[in-house]
Amino acid sequence: MMKKTTKFMLSMVATAIALSGTAHAAEQTEDGIKLGGAVRVNYAYRDYDQVNKDKGGDFYFDMAAIKFDGKHGDWGLSAEYRFTSGTDYIKYGYAYYDVNPDWQLQLGINKVPFGNRDFISNSYWFGIPYYLGFEDDHDTGIKAVYEKNGWHTDLAFYKSAEYGPSENKRYSTDIYTGNITIKDSEGNVVRSTDYANEETNQFNVRQTYTAEHEGGQTTIGASLQYGQIYNSNLQENGDRYAVALHLDSSYNGWNLQLQAMQYEYDDKEHENTIGVSVVSWQYEIASKGQAYNLNLAKTIPTDWGSVKCYNDFGIMTPDVSDDEFDNSLQNVTGCAISAGPTYTMVDFVMGKNMTFSTANNDHVGLPEMGDSWDKRVNINFGYYF
Repeated sequence: MMKKTTKFMLSMVATAIALSGTAHAAEQTEDGIKLGGAVRVNYAYRDYDQVNKDKGGDFYFDMAAIKFDGKHGDWGLSAEYRFTSGTDYIKYGYAYYDVNPDWQLQLGINKVPFGNRDFISNSYWFGIPYYLGFEDDHDTGIKAVYEKNGWHTDLAFYKSAEYGPSENKRYSTDIYTGNITIKDSEGNVVRSTDYANEETNQFNVRQTYTAEHEGGQTTIGASLQYGQIYNSNLQENGDRYAVALHLDSSYNGWNLQLQAMQYEYDDKEHENTIGVSVVSWQYEIASKGQAYNLNLAKTIPTDWGSVKCYNDFGIMTPDVSDDEFDNSLQNVTGCAISAGPTYTMVDFVMGKNMTFSTANNDHVGLPEMGDSWDKRVNINFGYYF
């Protein structure tokens, strides 16, 4: 568990990168080339890890990223590549064409339009949909983006994920081919499963509307995703789908995010589970379920920047034939401090039956080992240029 958590921490980057300057390419109006990036370090204290506690936590290099944005006339290119101490991978990389002031086409590894337009989280830790494959996901395909008078429409087709199904070095969660082994706290194998699945032929539609009002704005929307799962052992396709309703509303510095979604992966070999991978690790999730998010934040401007304090709560409820599968929960309370080119996130994370934030439950929605909330403190400091 400690090895898996370390790799996760070395690879994840706070959502601040997008929040502090990754507007979608259609908003670029001037020609030119812009190079940028980030360097991050991380401190982690885990109350369920005795070695970590004895040392007073761990402080280490998180990641470095390089970003490229170039535009010439109506054509452009946008990409980001990340390096950690153990691996490297692409986050996104696509060419785009501004058809007119309202429409843009993107081709390559671009952000999958599903759920809340930006993120369904405020913290470094993301929300539960990220670990299911439905937040800040990036796949390989083509996307059309329309925006006018508050209406925003995304239409997309993705042929595949950004890497092959047996690769686990990736920024966002995708379906995995390979063995996944779960051990208890004593190191005994509890479960070992081989998966042979690959995501393919995915369609996405998302529609949102943003209304301006006194003190802020409110965005409401709905998302639909449908695709296939190719099983190389059976040499046949299964289906997968997800639907979501979402809201993002701001008023005088306050922000409220709500999202409810349902998903299902039809794995032809395994009835109740499917394997996924992200940031050099792999784990299992319940193949069908719901996820709900409630996030509240307050941003306070200062003379030197701003402070945003938040509480992100998420719950995943499995909806499979095995009654022993349990809910997964995650709550993150924290503050993000923006000062010049720096962005620091201080998070108190509580997890229950949740991968990456609990000691013995390296999954989402499977039967729980134990019955407690695990806790950790995470501080991530980044310099952006």
